[in-house]
Amino acid sequence: MLMWLNLVSLFFHQMEEYRIVGTFPGMINSVMFHSDLPDRYPLNTNTSFLINVGIGWTIYLLAALAGKQYIWLGMASILVSLGNIIAHTFIFNIRGKTFFNAGLATCWIFFVPCVFYFFKIIYRENLVTGKDFLIGVPLGIVINIAGVFKPIKWLADRNTTYIFKTNQLLPKDR
Repeated sequence: MLMWLNLVSLFFHQMEEYRIVGTFPGMINSVMFHSDLPDRYPLNTNTSFLINVGIGWTIYLLAALAGKQYIWLGMASILVSLGNIIAHTFIFNIRGKTFFNAGLATCWIFFVPCVFYFFKIIYRENLVTGKDFLIGVPLGIVINIAGVFKPIKWLADRNTTYIFKTNQLLPKDR
């Protein structure tokens, strides 16, 4: 059940990043990469779709479907949620000199309880083995790096036609 809640949390998180507050693409491009083309470079809509739907939804859905059977997969997805908590709480706010960014609220409302209860449940019910840690932790780190951060650089294209809407940029870049 917790892995299903983590998947739904991801949906709410992405809604906050791209719709409700919506300025996540602009923040990544402008604050993190100091882009002169914050509407498309280095993160563009195509890369964003690949990361969020292709990688994110797939990993979180597989973890939910696997449940207790492959606890290491749940651990990997939980570590992606933890990566989001760290990035939105510290990295983005420090680099942007802000107290809030698109994605921060859902990290604390949804991801923090999921991460907390995941570890509480796996220890309380003795669900995790050394093998789960040996697979789950490195896989979670690899997904955070190669599935979230690196594709932004790998798929960066200054001439892309996959651009973000003006309202998805920071106010200073509109």
